[in-house]
Amino acid sequence: MKREIIKTLDGSTTIRLPEWDECYHSKHGAIQEAKHVFIKNGLSLFNDPISILEIGFGTGLNAFITFLESVQKQQTIDYVGVEAYPVDPKEILEMNYAEELEAAEYESVFKEMHLAEWDKKTVINSQFSLTKRKQFFHEINDFEIFDLIYFDAFGYRVQPELWSTEIFQKMYNSLKPHGILVTYAARGVVKRSMIEVGFTVEKLAGPPGKREMFRAYKKV
Repeated sequence: MKREIIKTLDGSTTIRLPEWDECYHSKHGAIQEAKHVFIKNGLSLFNDPISILEIGFGTGLNAFITFLESVQKQQTIDYVGVEAYPVDPKEILEMNYAEELEAAEYESVFKEMHLAEWDKKTVINSQFSLTKRKQFFHEINDFEIFDLIYFDAFGYRVQPELWSTEIFQKMYNSLKPHGILVTYAARGVVKRSMIEVGFTVEKLAGPPGKREMFRAYKKV
């Protein structure tokens, strides 16, 4: 499938799949979306330490921003990113996240994240560890390991199977009691699947260019 690097409206880059008319991040602003959905409405609700599961590691933007938050707040984070189809290293070199986030001194960390061996924990620093798992989402079988899930799969329009009741049951099982899942999505069919497996779902204001998003809580 053809892939192209594009610049989103906040100046940050992403990957676009023309055949699907789908991007790895919002065309209205990749960094803005990541900060709003996953940091403001997810990570900021937790204190030290925290374990995070990302569904769709992709370009590593969410992991990198989360790392920067851990540095700023001195927060200990154990981060696991699941990705079935890793991004080509040549494409990673075209991502301008360190520059746009004014974090040039950590550009080597962004590269280290992508060079890290798959399916092995990599200690980035004393407060942040990263495990990249090359895995299909339906293969996830964790049980009450994570405090927070970043659900950042491709959209329901192009891959509805990634937003199924089966997948959300796996997400529910993966979370610790009182755990939280955040996603940019706000479709009714997604909400119904979440509720069916036991989540309590809250609708929140979305990032730039998107009216709403979901935050789901694991009932106890």
